[in-house]
Amino acid sequence: MAGHVKLGSFEFRREREAGFRELEALIRRVETGGLRSLRPGDVLRLPVLYRATVSSLSVARAISLDRNLLDYLESLCARAYVQVYAPKRRLAAAAAEFLRDGFPFAVRSLRRPIALAAMLLLLGVVAGFALTVADPENFYSLVSEDLAAGRDPAASTESLRAALYCERAPPGGSLAFFTAGLFTHNARVGFLAFFLGFFAGVPAFALLFVNGLTLGAFAGLHHSRGLTVDLLGWLLPHGITELTAVVLCGGAGLALGSALVFPGRRTRLSSLAAAGREGARVVLGTVPLFFVAGLVEGVLRQTVMVLPARLAIAASTAVFLLAWFLLLGRRSK
Repeated sequence: MAGHVKLGSFEFRREREAGFRELEALIRRVETGGLRSLRPGDVLRLPVLYRATVSSLSVARAISLDRNLLDYLESLCARAYVQVYAPKRRLAAAAAEFLRDGFPFAVRSLRRPIALAAMLLLLGVVAGFALTVADPENFYSLVSEDLAAGRDPAASTESLRAALYCERAPPGGSLAFFTAGLFTHNARVGFLAFFLGFFAGVPAFALLFVNGLTLGAFAGLHHSRGLTVDLLGWLLPHGITELTAVVLCGGAGLALGSALVFPGRRTRLSSLAAAGREGARVVLGTVPLFFVAGLVEGVLRQTVMVLPARLAIAASTAVFLLAWFLLLGRRSK
């Protein structure tokens, strides 16, 4: 019986060995030199040989040929599968395509929870602004001491203005310390807003609103000193990018909470998995946004001291982000 199997394996391989050898040679060339090492005819030949080898493997399994032949065919098919079906793009090309198409498409697909996140943040800003203008002492309840870094109602108007234009360090700490703290704070808020969506979205609601309260308190403090436009020129060049990233993360977190509470016809697990995949794409896209915001916050804003120039940078950033999210990725699936 063993001799019969060996004879069958020999005949089986002899009849098809030319195709196996040809496929193996093509795979070796692709593995060492990439697809560009193949001629156009070889590129067309590769999937044909792969499918024929898969068919041979299926037959060999069905008629129980010897183990060595099965191992060889399985290895050959696995190597060919990688070359036929695996992505051939470089990481940089895949990242560029994601930012150009996948990310803006994912943002538009979550436009409702993202709009809700923006409303929550805005409500917090309005509330914090109103509370601080009505009573400056409320500032201390809305902004932590380390984040304020001395920029509080006890600081003089001259000191607050000097800090906005880097003329001298703000009381209680350097401007670099304050900007680094603000960047770290907002990045943490953004990522937490996404991950807290797993808890039915309620913590994400609170986190966005509280972050808005902090911003509103700073705006109210500077407004009461006649520094509203100066603060906007200081905050918006990096704040538009940074707060956009926070809102996108928050919208992704709210989408998770919605999928958990309102799964529709799906099971909660499958609904949460689908929302998590889409939300993760949005959060992944915010990483370069936080990075760019950090660069603007730490470098550009420290060197550009002219208020009209700062406002022009902020307006250009807003137009760019709107065009990115509204116009790109229309053909992405």
